[in-house]
Amino acid sequence: MSDEKNHAVAEAILPLVGGAANIRSVAHCMTRLRLGLADRSLVDTEALRALPAVLGTVEDDTYQIVLGPAAVAGVTAQLRRLLESPGAPAAAAGEDGADGREGTGGRAEPQAAPTAGDLAGRGDRIRAQARARNATPVKLALRRIADIFVPLIPALIGCGIVAGLSGALANLGWAPALVTALGPVSSGFMSLIAVFVGYNTAKEFGGTPVLGGAVASVIVYAGVAKVEAFGHHLTPGQGGVVGALLAALLAVHLERWTRRLLPAALDVLVTPTVTVLLGGLAALFGLMFVAGEISTAIGHAATWLLAHGGLFAGLVLGGLFLPLVTLGLHQALIPIHTTLIQQQGSTVLLPILAMAGAGQVGCAVAVYLRLRHNASIRATIRSALPAGLLGVGEPLVYGVTLPLGRPFVTACIGGAAGGAFVGVAGQLGSAVGSTAIGPSGWALFPLLAGPQGLLASAAVYGGGLLTGYLAGFLATYFFGFTRETLAEYNAPAAPAGSPG
Repeated sequence: MSDEKNHAVAEAILPLVGGAANIRSVAHCMTRLRLGLADRSLVDTEALRALPAVLGTVEDDTYQIVLGPAAVAGVTAQLRRLLESPGAPAAAAGEDGADGREGTGGRAEPQAAPTAGDLAGRGDRIRAQARARNATPVKLALRRIADIFVPLIPALIGCGIVAGLSGALANLGWAPALVTALGPVSSGFMSLIAVFVGYNTAKEFGGTPVLGGAVASVIVYAGVAKVEAFGHHLTPGQGGVVGALLAALLAVHLERWTRRLLPAALDVLVTPTVTVLLGGLAALFGLMFVAGEISTAIGHAATWLLAHGGLFAGLVLGGLFLPLVTLGLHQALIPIHTTLIQQQGSTVLLPILAMAGAGQVGCAVAVYLRLRHNASIRATIRSALPAGLLGVGEPLVYGVTLPLGRPFVTACIGGAAGGAFVGVAGQLGSAVGSTAIGPSGWALFPLLAGPQGLLASAAVYGGGLLTGYLAGFLATYFFGFTRETLAEYNAPAAPAGSPG
């Protein structure tokens, strides 16, 4: 979108989230605008969802507005400008007696079918329950770890696509000088990713970000090859992002400990010195070795899993990914993906997990056909389906399949079938990986990589998507509804002029 359109979307969003005074923080990931809000009761969720640019909303530790990969960065930038300008819009005043939800007049017309608004309300309640369940120490820790890596995703995507372009040119024998130049462009960020992880870790856990980056930089410094630990010379980059995360966490605790013990007059000189000195030595003589063993084990496990259990692994990973997302446990996979990309150049897990979105798409098409008399739900599916094809699944998950219940299960069946297809191909020697994390669906095609080349990888991934679409469609069409549920949701629409 142009700056003018992004500005218009930001202007429309701001009063609906309670105005400038209600916003404490603004950030974004690949598809979502993430807002820290002072009072969530001021948010008009139904009005937000009615905006054409908004694909859905998610309530988590932050209030998240799904805008899609093409719009989210631009809208976030314009929203920040609005917040920095004087006279930013205040909260919009709601109309008396209106909740913005379709179908609330169903009480006056009992025969009317539940609408998309009813499903959205049910999805909100499910999200709220999931959020309460996810507020455990382990899941909160996983969420914080995910927040370390999410800001790195745009750079991973950009470098991944450049690497794919370089590989394609090299295979074709074209522009050898350009291929040589593209090497540093695509690999420079990955060679220093430990520094960025250290910086973000310290920032997330309350330390000084640059000190976290400084301690983590020890891991990638070329001079570590001269250092011997546990009877072996260290290798630059040993331990990767796992070592960087652990080193920066240690730096945060060292900084706090030093700051508590020292008088304020000495803090500015001694605290940074102690943090970098002790944190760096701990990284050299302990953390790099331990994290290196962990990282190596992750790589071996992923390779073994696909080589020996491709069908079963794909079936389980593709089928269970959506439930993992609703439970908040998928965030534990982000460091694993990043480690595999750093070690092997791509993560073989992401294309399998992306099949969960294919199951959702096939399921949504089946729901659309089965509920042929429910114009409201069909309209929601039509608006959410393009985003689903590009891997943005929240509108379909929370607006359609999860509130309906059984279709969520049949969508998982579609994901399992697609995952099994990709897993079997990997077991047969045609493994497909992704050079970056973040995108899925059709948006993942430019990031694919594999031993057989881009075309073969695209064929395997495309075959998995088609399998997921078809399995999700068939499972939902024939088994997604009981007779009672189908009759309820296909009831005649409310007459014209009724409250519904």
